[in-house]
Amino acid sequence: MPEEMQQAGAEAKQAEPAPKKERKPRVKKAPQMAEQTVSSASPLLFDKYDFNVEIRDPSLKNYVNLRPISYPSTFRRDSQKRLSKANLTIVERLANDLMRGGTGGKVSGKVIRTKGRMQGKKAKAIKIIEDAFAIVHKQTGKNPLQILVQALEYSAPIEDTTRVRYGGIISNIAVDVSASRRLDIAIRNIAMAAVIGGFDGKRTITDTLANELVLASKNDVNSYAIKRKNEIERMARSAK
Repeated sequence: MPEEMQQAGAEAKQAEPAPKKERKPRVKKAPQMAEQTVSSASPLLFDKYDFNVEIRDPSLKNYVNLRPISYPSTFRRDSQKRLSKANLTIVERLANDLMRGGTGGKVSGKVIRTKGRMQGKKAKAIKIIEDAFAIVHKQTGKNPLQILVQALEYSAPIEDTTRVRYGGIISNIAVDVSASRRLDIAIRNIAMAAVIGGFDGKRTITDTLANELVLASKNDVNSYAIKRKNEIERMARSAK
């Protein structure tokens, strides 16, 4: 009888499930320092200038594209898409406006006939901007990209005029300018100032572009872009 009880107790012990082992919480390994430095590094414009730029104009913050890219050229692959110019960096848009053909139109009392010397030459336009940025950095000691943003903020008009027909009468009225158009006008005027200044041959287009950026960033009335902005806003005030 005691032997049977011992055998039953042994069988009951064997039937009991074994206790589960406690699982230790998994600890994530910290990433290596080499991977962190590679991921945190961002390209520099022309391998010289960083993109840490302050935009003080709240209306232009959503339209001034400062995507880090060392060489600002996207070959305009999405040019047929609507509002695709918003994907271009501000430096590339300036280069595109420099590539203007010689239309022969009179601008500021001068007939500009460049014979297509800059038309379609993207690499040449970007090289002009790079050399102009080097001159700006030497003169001011600041980031040329910041100087460009300040020049665009000061030379972007707030008001403009448009023609409206009431019956058989046509009149000009003042209208507010959208942020996208403000930026377009500012870039166009800065590029036009560089073309006009380098047209007579006394100075190169690189020097005139650098001089225009420095003057416009200081809101100087001697800047061509600032003059055009003041003229547009004066006409809008007179049309109210």
